[in-house]
Amino acid sequence: MLEIEGLSRQFNRRSVLRDVSLRLQAGEYVAIVGESGVGKSTLLNLIAGLDRPDCGRLALDGVAYAQLDEDALTRLRRDKLGFVFQAFHVLPHLTVRQNVALPLWLQGLHGAAADRPAQQLLEAVGLGERAASWPRELSGGEMQRVAIARALVHQPSLVLADEPTGNLDPANGAKVLALLAERVRQVGAIGILVTHSPAAAATADRVLHLTSSGLQA
Repeated sequence: MLEIEGLSRQFNRRSVLRDVSLRLQAGEYVAIVGESGVGKSTLLNLIAGLDRPDCGRLALDGVAYAQLDEDALTRLRRDKLGFVFQAFHVLPHLTVRQNVALPLWLQGLHGAAADRPAQQLLEAVGLGERAASWPRELSGGEMQRVAIARALVHQPSLVLADEPTGNLDPANGAKVLALLAERVRQVGAIGILVTHSPAAAATADRVLHLTSSGLQA
């Protein structure tokens, strides 16, 4: 379970988020939409432990983490979270399989223990034959599928996607969104998609609207 209670954040004395609360169970996949500047990326960064709230509580699988030290936060992100970013963040000096295996390497797994799950995820996203390719040899849609496989390979409790189709054409964007939703549900993770696109939001199980008053259905 992901629990968010009374989350607030200010920048330069300007309130960006105020009293945001949300509870999600394993297997839920939600989209968060809102106008530009309303705080969607700030909320995602707080949930990811990349920023700290001014007040409020965050807990994942019963572990409150808003006030953990940096080492503990790093371990939580490594073990419990998966990220899918708009800009892919596929590492150019690693092969496709190595990019997907990276979260397992960070957990201390190497050799077949990392390569086998990475290959299985690549097969699942339709890129099994591109495992030995370099990112420069892939299309944007293929790189985003690599990013999805990488986000899921270590079976995280929470998958966060920040405008994952912003750099893709509509056809590839639709494929990536369908794949993300399918895989999040299959692994039983909590999925949160942050987007400004109604079409993208429609792929989630439910849509939440972020406003200055908080999250609303």
